[in-house]
Amino acid sequence: MKTIPSFTIDHIRLLRGIYVSRKDEVGGETVTTFDIRMKEPNREPALGQGALHTIEHLAATYLRNDPVWADKIIYWGPMGCLTGNYLLMKGDLQPKDIAQLMRDTFRFVADYEGEIPGAAPKDCGNYLLHDLPMAKWESAKYLHEVLEQLTDANLEYPQK
Repeated sequence: MKTIPSFTIDHIRLLRGIYVSRKDEVGGETVTTFDIRMKEPNREPALGQGALHTIEHLAATYLRNDPVWADKIIYWGPMGCLTGNYLLMKGDLQPKDIAQLMRDTFRFVADYEGEIPGAAPKDCGNYLLHDLPMAKWESAKYLHEVLEQLTDANLEYPQK
């Protein structure tokens, strides 16, 4: 069986950042999948499930309401390894194209006050699994330590 590309990334050297995971042609249009890596794999604790679930709800809501980018957002969701999220967008895009959008998104989550959108039994398959304080803390950490200080090392996968 052929190894999928995301399993060929050197996770030992992978830093937190914004990476292009893949690009696909769908209906004559390019779809860019971004790896929004919030944790260094295997070197720091993964995101808590409640925090990641809350980040998912808040970031997806923010992105789908952004006046500039909303029509390009296809999907935002957590990675199974709990070290970040995937963002799928219409267009042939690079990490630098969405750096400000990610800063704005994580600032929104870090500063969020109020009810979590979609966190009710009729709206969510696991509405009790939310942790707003940790979602805010993890988002602020990623915003200040990574997104506000991006270098090429945070924007390009390490070479094997």
